[in-house]
Amino acid sequence: MSRHDAFRPRTDRPKVVITDYDYGDVSVEREILEAVGAEVIALQAKHEDDLFDAAPHCAAMMNQYARIGRDTISRMRKCEVIARYGVGVDIVDVEAASERGILVTNVQNYCTEEVADHAISLWLALARKLPDYDRATHAGVWRWQSGQPVYRLRGRTMGVVSFGKIGQAIATRARAFGVEIIAYDPFLPAAVAAQHGVELVSKSELLARSDYVLMQAPMTPDTRHFLSDPEFATMKEGSILVNTGRGPTVDNKALFRALTDGRLAAAGLDDPEEEPAKRARWSPADNPLFTLPNVLITPHVAYYSEESIRAARVTAATQVAKVLTGQRPDYPVNAEALVAHAQ
Repeated sequence: MSRHDAFRPRTDRPKVVITDYDYGDVSVEREILEAVGAEVIALQAKHEDDLFDAAPHCAAMMNQYARIGRDTISRMRKCEVIARYGVGVDIVDVEAASERGILVTNVQNYCTEEVADHAISLWLALARKLPDYDRATHAGVWRWQSGQPVYRLRGRTMGVVSFGKIGQAIATRARAFGVEIIAYDPFLPAAVAAQHGVELVSKSELLARSDYVLMQAPMTPDTRHFLSDPEFATMKEGSILVNTGRGPTVDNKALFRALTDGRLAAAGLDDPEEEPAKRARWSPADNPLFTLPNVLITPHVAYYSEESIRAARVTAATQVAKVLTGQRPDYPVNAEALVAHAQ
């Protein structure tokens, strides 16, 4: 008998709390979880303390944007699994969960194609000055000079930061445009880079050589403000930045300075540093980047297609269903840590 069995009478239906969601409903999750006897409780938590009442009674918790921190986890008495709708688990206190013997899972490999497509779309739109031309034609200006200068892509250098599956998919797409591709990824074996025909370089070399920097970095303590004033100062004048990784990896105040002093030509961001979806209240007035015409910002949608959203929901719910029925989940995050804490 596990320690969780002592807390949950077998006559109870295990409660699965969905902390927040913006899918319109939780029918996909209900279908999967009710099939294994669970009760689904859907919340729309914007503050962590919104989870405190539910924490002691849940057998599982699933989160999209809401943070599940130590204060919530310390209140859990029956929880067996915390499942994240997505790859990143920085909004789950994994260490606290491990200490309490709670498994953390995530969703992997569900949006590689979408994020790569989005990154390339932002890059091409900015490099070809599509926003400039669009604003001009809507204002009645029909001149090729309204986007000047536009430079040929072929022969230029693209630097990809983080060369995992998404970075590799970006490189595959970009290569068709004739750019030279270099990458920075301290965790990538050189043999993998070689397989993709990509030169691995240091961070400083990538920034100095690249005409286009495409960021796909995860959020860790080491990657917060991965790009800030010192890094922008070393980038090529007139270079373009695209970030389809996590918002806080780019210091937005430093980016504003680099864009307004002419160091960078343009930037495309799938999420600003403040990550509005994780805030109870937000306004574009909070971030001066929204005032700049050479910045394209999308509302954290790089992962989105109808197919990828469904895949994320099905996979996250399936992880919970597997744990609650005694099966091994597909994407455990802290399995090794749980073993270490159990010893």
